[in-house]
Amino acid sequence: MKCNIQTRIEELQMILHQCEEFCTAVLNKAANRVTDWSIQVHKMKSIYHTLNLCNIDITHRLTIAEIWCPVLDLGHVQRALTKVAEHAGSSVSPVLNRIQSPETPPTYNRMNRFTAGFQQIVDTYGVNSYQEINPAPYTIVTFPFLFAVMFGDCGHGLIMTLIAGWIIMNEQKLNQQKNEVVSMLVGGRYIILLMGLFSIYTGLIYNDCFSKSFNIFDSSWSVRAMFWPSGPWNNQTLHSSDHLHLDPAVPGVYSGTPYMLGIDPVWNIASNKLSFLNSYKMKMAVIIGVCHMTFGLTLSVVNYIHFRNVQNVLLSFVPELIFLLSLFGYLVFLILFKWCMGVQCDSSILLIFINMMFFNYQADEKFIYSGQKAVQIFLVVQALLMVPIMLLIKPLLTYRRQEKITDQVSLSDVFVCEAIHTIEHCLGCVSNTASYLRLWALSLAHSELSEVLWRMLLRVALRSGSSLTLTLIFCCFVLLSASVLIVMEGLSAFLHALRLHWVEFQSKFYKGAGFKFTPLSFKAKETQQW
Repeated sequence: MKCNIQTRIEELQMILHQCEEFCTAVLNKAANRVTDWSIQVHKMKSIYHTLNLCNIDITHRLTIAEIWCPVLDLGHVQRALTKVAEHAGSSVSPVLNRIQSPETPPTYNRMNRFTAGFQQIVDTYGVNSYQEINPAPYTIVTFPFLFAVMFGDCGHGLIMTLIAGWIIMNEQKLNQQKNEVVSMLVGGRYIILLMGLFSIYTGLIYNDCFSKSFNIFDSSWSVRAMFWPSGPWNNQTLHSSDHLHLDPAVPGVYSGTPYMLGIDPVWNIASNKLSFLNSYKMKMAVIIGVCHMTFGLTLSVVNYIHFRNVQNVLLSFVPELIFLLSLFGYLVFLILFKWCMGVQCDSSILLIFINMMFFNYQADEKFIYSGQKAVQIFLVVQALLMVPIMLLIKPLLTYRRQEKITDQVSLSDVFVCEAIHTIEHCLGCVSNTASYLRLWALSLAHSELSEVLWRMLLRVALRSGSSLTLTLIFCCFVLLSASVLIVMEGLSAFLHALRLHWVEFQSKFYKGAGFKFTPLSFKAKETQQW
């Protein structure tokens, strides 16, 4: 009896073990296919959800679907419908008609792996309205350039380029990691690449690499005519510890041939290096800012012409452009004129511009060119005359045009709307131009921080003569350069470049009041789920 019970227990244990092994095998097999099943379920739900949006005709034999479709893809849709009908053995051929919709169509911007990141920058501000000009193609060039103006350093730009190249090479492996920071880096890999390449270029212009200068083409400065406080100093050798006070206006100091590329390396040992770079970068920021805003304002005329709005071309674009160029375009002219002609003037360009705005002219004032006073008075008066055109003439014509279309138009509402737009443009020309000075401020901050790290760390380490001290301080230098100068300064320059595009550039022509075209896509479902 006891033996029979023991045998029975062993048989049951064996059966339970076999059942457990079978269940484990079934579950393992199911686990390997759960991803495919989930994708299939999502596809089926998407298909049935889309079919529920279709209508059935009165015969209950045909399905009528009204969809948004890119015009270039109509041929693909027709071929797909024909292929499905043949595969299903349908006796009725599918019919595809293009109809006019009373609703505003969604916006569809074709993208690839390279342009997707830049399009995301624009879409974060707002999706462009249907057939409105898309700023993304221009952002591909202007965004990394403005970033590089603030971040310009050959060494840091090279490191950023190498990091972007490594991300591009390991794109597939990094996409498998479910990390938000990694996903952002992978999504913006080409943005980082261009920012690094442009930073190398601007670093060459600034002649700045880890706060040190290149002397590739030999300095164009000559010190034969310079005199030191202790007496004449002629034909002697320059050392890195010597400090020169250079003045391009002093005769005989400059050899007459400009340095081949960027800033002359002799400025790196000049005592007035900071004041020179401060003036140079500030004026360059104003030039870049006015050019960038003028380009954005010019793009607005493309929208007006496309939508056949001739009134806005004459009463919005032309007065706004004249107002901008009469004042701040002339400021750029003064900067370039003094640079190119080598004009020396006791008054600064900023003081000349302020006196011009207030018609403040002294009897003994020295002008930098003949007829300057008359030209400046004409430009200011011309700019002021543009204000009543935008403030009075345009709202009156707009009111008359809208009154013919609908009777429910308020003249006060039209005047208030145009007054806000006029005030925003006039004050925006001032504030936006001043906003571009961040290009100058961040560039100087980056170069000065880099020089501080060089002086306080590497210079001390090189003079210590100890290999251990040199190794430890070099590690600190690399850590601080990576964390402060590349990550923090890079993020700061990125955000400021973003603001310059959203506010100063896109506000001149871009409304961004549209909504995205979101087609049924199984690839999007798979990417979103996994």
